[in-house]
Amino acid sequence: MNENLQKLRSLMTERSVDAYMVPTSDFHLSEYVDGYFKCRRFLTGFTGSAGTAVVTADAACLWTDGRYFVQAAKELAGSGFTLMKMGEEGVPEIEDYLADALPAGGVLGFDGRVVSSQEGKKLAAKLEEKKITFSYELDLVGEIWTDRPALSAEPVWILDEKFTGKSAAQKIAELRGKMKELKATVHILTSMDDIVWLLNIRGSDVPCNPVVLSYAVVTEDELYLFINEKTLNGEVRDYLQGMGVTVKPYNDIYEFVKSFRNESVLMQLARTNYALVSNLDGSNKIIDKTNPTTLAKAVKNPTEVENMRRAHIKDGVAVTKFIYWMKKNIGKIPMTEISVSDYLEELRRQQDGNLGLSFDTISAYGPNAAMCHYSATPESDAAIEPKGLYLVDSGGQYYEGTTDITRTIAMGPLTAEEREHFTLVAMSMLRLGHVKFLYGSSGMTLDYVAREPFWSRGLNFNHGTGHGVGYLLNVHEAPVGFRWKAVPERTEWAAFEEGMVCSDEPGVYIEGSHGVRTENLLVCKKAEKNEYGQFMEFEYLTYVPIDLDALDVSLMEKRDIEYLNEYHKQVYEKISPYLDEDEKAWLKEATREV
Repeated sequence: MNENLQKLRSLMTERSVDAYMVPTSDFHLSEYVDGYFKCRRFLTGFTGSAGTAVVTADAACLWTDGRYFVQAAKELAGSGFTLMKMGEEGVPEIEDYLADALPAGGVLGFDGRVVSSQEGKKLAAKLEEKKITFSYELDLVGEIWTDRPALSAEPVWILDEKFTGKSAAQKIAELRGKMKELKATVHILTSMDDIVWLLNIRGSDVPCNPVVLSYAVVTEDELYLFINEKTLNGEVRDYLQGMGVTVKPYNDIYEFVKSFRNESVLMQLARTNYALVSNLDGSNKIIDKTNPTTLAKAVKNPTEVENMRRAHIKDGVAVTKFIYWMKKNIGKIPMTEISVSDYLEELRRQQDGNLGLSFDTISAYGPNAAMCHYSATPESDAAIEPKGLYLVDSGGQYYEGTTDITRTIAMGPLTAEEREHFTLVAMSMLRLGHVKFLYGSSGMTLDYVAREPFWSRGLNFNHGTGHGVGYLLNVHEAPVGFRWKAVPERTEWAAFEEGMVCSDEPGVYIEGSHGVRTENLLVCKKAEKNEYGQFMEFEYLTYVPIDLDALDVSLMEKRDIEYLNEYHKQVYEKISPYLDEDEKAWLKEATREV
């Protein structure tokens, strides 16, 4: 029996709470969270990066998406929680479930600092008919979590303009220009990636994401930064002061916003927590728009793009060396998912300017790769044998940018089905990388290019085909990506602009057998302009060989073979100068024409 679940229910009874909701989030609604914020994981035992738990007196459920169905089913066994597969037929949305589960006049409890204002608004609309009230100042899991980690307070540092390509003063001035266009007198920023990008600072308060626990408030002539002052040394303090930034204690934001009266407040409700919005006086007008910094940040300037090219050469060298090492040593030395992942991290850290990983490495052999966001643990750490497929999805943070790459590697003999799936994935990735399109297209326009090889055979993969990537920031960055299905909360997805960076990562996942994914990062650039308009195209940033040992060339069209040969020619040209003679000879063979 889940003792933590019992303790939570006891507290719910004491506080007269009929249902309690625990999302996967922090005060800034981040995708990945530091140890202090892993309340859902503490309560349920599910270790995935996305999911929401809901507990009532007689039921406990966990909602998560298709990336984690297999993993969650295993980890929730015996926990007292029922898995709710989001998007599957017959599975209710959380607000519909609560509308049925809560009694009339009941109370829904949650910590309003970790629930978005948008989600709170949606819940209120759904539960209004039953006159449900919210108790949003309850951190009940925190009360039972006796050994909860401390709130992170890592040092803040300044990112030099040779990496950012633009000064913070310029960015602030441009932001104020956008505020003026929107007739906003105040702008509240709670998303940490937007804040550190705006100020050209970085930190490490979230694992793998070089961000700083902070809030910012921008007016026509003031900029307030709410932050743990212990994280600031003299140099950073002087830097911030020189830009006119007023530093205030981190938690003071909630009282500070109560003082606003009759302001036009620009804020993105989907990225602002419920508690903060609830503290605003009703006399203020809220302008709910995507943060101007979000689009500005997504469009990398020429300095950033050139730096990212350099970062990907370094990263490509590390990953190419890793594949060579695995191919050379499989069956000769012991290999497990964790041991090889550690070796890859070591190779990355040998690269100049590496600052660590951009996310926790997915190192998955055989059936484990069918869980597309699998994370190896000492209990699940599979031995890698000289047969079948091994998948590694990993990335690094460098002063020159953020990387994210997936390669699936043949460790020995493969089945015909494994070869077929590997080949379809490679074809899909390369076709999307070579697509040309008219300016104004979003990822929903282009996604079919990647999915057609699968859909034509009655196959699919249950995740987006690609996501935006930050510059020495979050590996998942709004507002671009490739996705076939309209998702209401993703309506902000933008058309591709020159300088936007996005992943291209189709896959196939066969439960109990194998998983295949191949991923490159792309940067968008202008192609020709003619009487039909401005055409756009992509350039690969990632250069690492695609395993020819797993390929079934008979399934490929002529253009697929041309795309592969062209890509491999570039891989050899860009990566071979950084390899020793044995590695270079291997890469020559690994990138041969087919």
